[in-house]
Amino acid sequence: MTVTPFVPDVPSPAGHANVMQTHEAAQPGSFGKVLNDLEAALGSANGAEDAFANGTGDLQSAIYERARADVAIAVATAASQRAAQALQAIFTMQV
Repeated sequence: MTVTPFVPDVPSPAGHANVMQTHEAAQPGSFGKVLNDLEAALGSANGAEDAFANGTGDLQSAIYERARADVAIAVATAASQRAAQALQAIFTMQV
């Protein structure tokens, strides 16, 4: 997964890097940590499914890891929808 850093019109006091980051590098900040955690959950689920398909893993662990990844994605999706709704409410306020 590649994430392009958000570059605001006004520079941040902490500064930022103008380098695109890939999944090998840790993403900065809380949002990046969430992305890394989701990627790890999906990777674990894919690994468990591949192990089951190759005959080295069991069905229970494959199902469990996939369910964990699905729950993580559902929670992240719900949180992003809530954040979008909150921003929409703020942007529609009259000044």
